[in-house]
Amino acid sequence: MYLNEWMRKWLVAMLVCLLLLAGCVTYMLVNNGFKDRESDETSLVINQVRVKVNDLLLYIEQNYRNLEHDSNVYDTLQKMSVHQKVDLLFSKLDGRVIFNSSKDDSVLYLDLKHDLHYDLYASKVEGNMFKIAFPVVDEETQTQVGNAIFTIDKNSVQDISQPSNNYLILVFMSLLSIFLLSLLCMIIYKCKADIIRPIKKLKKSTEDILKGNYEQSAEYAKNDEIGELYAVFEQMRIEIMELSIQRDEQEKSQKKLISSISHDIKTPLTTLKAYLDAIYEGICPNMESIMEYVKIMQTNTEKMSRLIDDLFIHSLKELGHIPVHPKEQYSRKVLSSIIYPIGHYVRTIGISFMEPAEIPNVLIKVDEHRLEQVISNLVTNSLKHTSPGGSISILADIDGQMLKIQISDTGEGILPQDMPFIFERYFRGNRNVDQSIIKNEGSGLGLSICKHIMEAHDGSIQFKSKKKEGTVFTLLLPIS
Repeated sequence: MYLNEWMRKWLVAMLVCLLLLAGCVTYMLVNNGFKDRESDETSLVINQVRVKVNDLLLYIEQNYRNLEHDSNVYDTLQKMSVHQKVDLLFSKLDGRVIFNSSKDDSVLYLDLKHDLHYDLYASKVEGNMFKIAFPVVDEETQTQVGNAIFTIDKNSVQDISQPSNNYLILVFMSLLSIFLLSLLCMIIYKCKADIIRPIKKLKKSTEDILKGNYEQSAEYAKNDEIGELYAVFEQMRIEIMELSIQRDEQEKSQKKLISSISHDIKTPLTTLKAYLDAIYEGICPNMESIMEYVKIMQTNTEKMSRLIDDLFIHSLKELGHIPVHPKEQYSRKVLSSIIYPIGHYVRTIGISFMEPAEIPNVLIKVDEHRLEQVISNLVTNSLKHTSPGGSISILADIDGQMLKIQISDTGEGILPQDMPFIFERYFRGNRNVDQSIIKNEGSGLGLSICKHIMEAHDGSIQFKSKKKEGTVFTLLLPIS
């Protein structure tokens, strides 16, 4: 269930409960609250009046026998009534009035059924006066001997118009319910403002990413848990956008690579076919001409072989696996078998080649085929940028616990703007305008593959280059 729907249902349920509670409170107030209040008020008034006239009742109970015959008792009771600001009327059980503190002497008998009230009934009729009767009990026999009726001004009694406990509880429950409802509304508003709305906005940003729109950023101003979520999401969006850009660039470079290699293969293949057709048709007059044709065909075949080999290695690298199988061998034998054939080839194209005067004979763990691929690739790159009459040299030496191999040339050098990118895939650099240098052909994969092979041997490849002075590549291999 969605959080928004869940909160809506809870709010409706709470409102229904509050309405039911309000109805119950109203019903209890109307039917019970006021009755209870009246009953409590009656009880409190009677108790307060009983305390106020206690001395008078005690005096009557002690002297009721002499009240009719002893004027001193009568006068004393009269003074006590005046002092207490109370009108007192005392009657026997037969209704005969024995004492009346008021000046009205016309009341001689009481109708006990109608005139005696032990509650506040009379106050409803007489306005601001409380008229309450108390029984007079003989102290010795504990029997009732008469009734004392007290008339007291309502203002002389303390304010007893205080709410009952039930009424206070109902008010408290109502206020608590209102508080809980307000708290629930505040929580729901807070959840909508700080959780549901940001999540909906984040959902829209996610849908944009699914549609391929990576440019629309997700922004959230507050620094809280949702803000942290937005920050992580924004970082993810940027990374996805960069990966998408890299993927598009890679696809573009791969298409360019395929187009370039197709063109580069087509040229020597066309040349090879033309010379084969010439030999087949008997155009060559003698064996010397045929050997010249074979030499040209061999050169173009080697060129196609290098291109295909680069493409194959690149494909293996894309799959995450270039097969490198190093084994322990002595460096002199390995490097001699690689360097001397390369030197013969370089000299045949009119460029001087200097072999190392001495090759260190140390134990190294190396894949001979892959190391040959690295050195051949570097020499081939030197040939592309070295003019006829220039030179290429290879040196081998010990540098600490590393075998150092240097391939240097006297070519044009690497342009400064190309230096940061020469080990990246598909990078082919800017073509040199010097027409005397061999054409800058290649797939842009060679140096990237060389770097990968050296790293697979726990080694490294470095370079130094200066314009018009040539380039030096340095290979470092660990000694076993």
